Amino acid sequence: MVYVFLAEGFEEVEALTPVDVLRRCGVNVATVGVGSQIIRGSHGISVMTDTDDGELTIGQDTDMIILPGGMPGTLNLEKCPAVKSAIEYCLKNDKLIAAICAAPSVLGHMGVLKGKNATCFPGFEDQLTGAHYTGELVVVDGKIITAKGPGAAMRFAFTLAEILCGKQAAAKVEDSMQCS
Repeated sequence: MVYVFLAEGFEEVEALTPVDVLRRCGVNVATVGVGSQIIRGSHGISVMTDTDDGELTIGQDTDMIILPGGMPGTLNLEKCPAVKSAIEYCLKNDKLIAAICAAPSVLGHMGVLKGKNATCFPGFEDQLTGAHYTGELVVVDGKIITAKGPGAAMRFAFTLAEILCGKQAAAKVEDSMQCS
């Protein structure tokens, strides 16, 4: 299972693009609302999530968590105990953690990025505590995947699909979506 956390002020394209692409690849994806099941994005789009952080149980079925950026979405993710618990669970159990735009700052503040290559939205580089900032659109360093911003959402989604489903399955969906 892949859990995508949505907090008030999340960047819609960064959250929903990976959900869409991964579901097209056959991956079980659940959206998790922080504080509610109806979450309003940074551009006024409200989304009804599959569950909320109060109902969530991260466990053995967890393959990956995804943290979309956006403001104040990223700040709201960082304040959420369930998000921090999910990150800690993934670290302890060798699970994947993906963050895009400003959201890698949450990982930086928790010390997750020390010694890792990472990227983020320009202006948040100093929030990636201990990381080597690459400036690339998408960076994979072990079990940590980071991406730059809204324009990188599709590449981020297909990178996650390739990691979870393999290169051939991801390429098939990418081709069916007319990405090349």
